[in-house]
Amino acid sequence: MAYVPPHKRHSKERGGPSPVPASLSRQFKKGLNFRSPKANAHQSGKIVYANTAISRWLAVGLDDDGDHLPSGVFLKPVSVEAVERRSGEKPLALAKSCVANEDDETGRDRGKKPWVHIAETVMPDLVSSFEVVRSEIEGQSMEEIKPTLVARFGKILFHGSPSFPAETCGDMDTETSLRQLKRSFYTNIPPSFVENVTLRIIPEIGLNFEGEKDIYHVKLSDKYRPDSTISCKCSVSEADQRLELYKVELNQVRHMVVDVSCLSKDLDMRLMLCTKRILTAISEKEKDSIGDLISSAVIDSSVKGGLRWPVGKESSGDRYSIVGVWHTISKTYKNSSMRLKVRHADRFDFGISHGEVTEETVVKLKGITSELHEQSLGTESICDMLKDAVKMTGEHLLSCGNAVI
Repeated sequence: MAYVPPHKRHSKERGGPSPVPASLSRQFKKGLNFRSPKANAHQSGKIVYANTAISRWLAVGLDDDGDHLPSGVFLKPVSVEAVERRSGEKPLALAKSCVANEDDETGRDRGKKPWVHIAETVMPDLVSSFEVVRSEIEGQSMEEIKPTLVARFGKILFHGSPSFPAETCGDMDTETSLRQLKRSFYTNIPPSFVENVTLRIIPEIGLNFEGEKDIYHVKLSDKYRPDSTISCKCSVSEADQRLELYKVELNQVRHMVVDVSCLSKDLDMRLMLCTKRILTAISEKEKDSIGDLISSAVIDSSVKGGLRWPVGKESSGDRYSIVGVWHTISKTYKNSSMRLKVRHADRFDFGISHGEVTEETVVKLKGITSELHEQSLGTESICDMLKDAVKMTGEHLLSCGNAVI
């Protein structure tokens, strides 16, 4: 892949906003469950789903019958340049007018709290997905597989244009109409929200500071692994300010993804069970080729992603080539059951010649993951832990105050 000079990496301004479509008010199911979705792949990091993966969309904050969007809730286009560069169009997000119902706890189901509904809906999928993960761990010898259950925060984005007039939406088949729109999760959140999490929320929920990490991630395509992306985690040597490789991973595999539209909150939530695959069996030739690419990198804070390569050094032979770079600075806070990470990420994607800086917050539910490892454990206690975790996120991590999304 040709080297992109630093001065050409910076993105240009996009055109003006497109017209807002008519309000979407139609019947839909509380959750949509799709198995074996196609991988949504782009150059800097392929998104890979397991063959038995479960993808579900839930919404909390519905009207009294539990099946209709409130009259003040509609789809509108939003400007997300990184997404637009890949798809060529503005994504859509659920929004609400000032007349929308503000009570998400009584609007959907007056007899059940939203975190109870979410946890009870997710539990069967979580248990079945983890059984698949456990079998993969037991049968693997070339990689170290680490499962993780996480909660991420941001906005659910829908892609594509509804192929039906808004006035006839109520007569359309619910599942058919929603399948027409692809879904993604955008994790960039306002810096003011990150500051609020760090200064106020972390002490409130009883987390202690664990540490700070400054990491460069070099993303490589591998001719012999066309369905995967290699991620090289690197630190900077204090002696000569050069990159040092300390871990080689394959991209994550997603086993369960549950997106929750929180209609009366500022942010949405994604619950995801995924596995991280650390390569443990690499030949000396592979190590040397990857090492050559890493050692050729030049640290340069003036370019997107923080790294650049001399002309002709952005690939190694005919096997490996650089497809993306990330520079992340993260602070981690933890207690016995969870680990919360706030991360500043500077990314550059060689495939679309575009970079983006994001602020992100993610919670690793390590207590639930540990309990799932206990094969004899009943699901009731895990469900209770999941209810507590979802309740905590709803009360503390889904509101931005005066921050602008």
